[in-house]
Amino acid sequence: MNHLAIITLVVDDYDRAINWFCTALDFSLVEDTPSLTDDGRPKRWVVVAPKAGGCAILLARADGDAQQARIGDQTGGRVGFFLECEDFQTEYDRMLAAGVFFEERPRQTEYGTVAKFRDLWGNRWDLWQRK
Repeated sequence: MNHLAIITLVVDDYDRAINWFCTALDFSLVEDTPSLTDDGRPKRWVVVAPKAGGCAILLARADGDAQQARIGDQTGGRVGFFLECEDFQTEYDRMLAAGVFFEERPRQTEYGTVAKFRDLWGNRWDLWQRK
């Protein structure tokens, strides 16, 4: 059976990204391995993931002007990432205390409780709990 294992998020700095994901979102650092670009320059293979499991995120430092321009707007302004939780209020309060910027107050929808937030680079996320 297939499953989505890792997605890529382009960031400006590995260590800053690791710190934000592990502090603000309470993710775990899964891997941080030195590597090389296709043309031999140093880079790192950095993977973070929610502690409860699910799809991991490869934190890829921008390489060149085109990738640099995409930082914070990888989905054209749409919500591109959905962080599902089991206890919305507890997670919302923890994230607020960690300095996460929420664009809105929590709201009830037909599919559950949700609030939009932005990551450190400006990408839009939903924190949500299913009904």
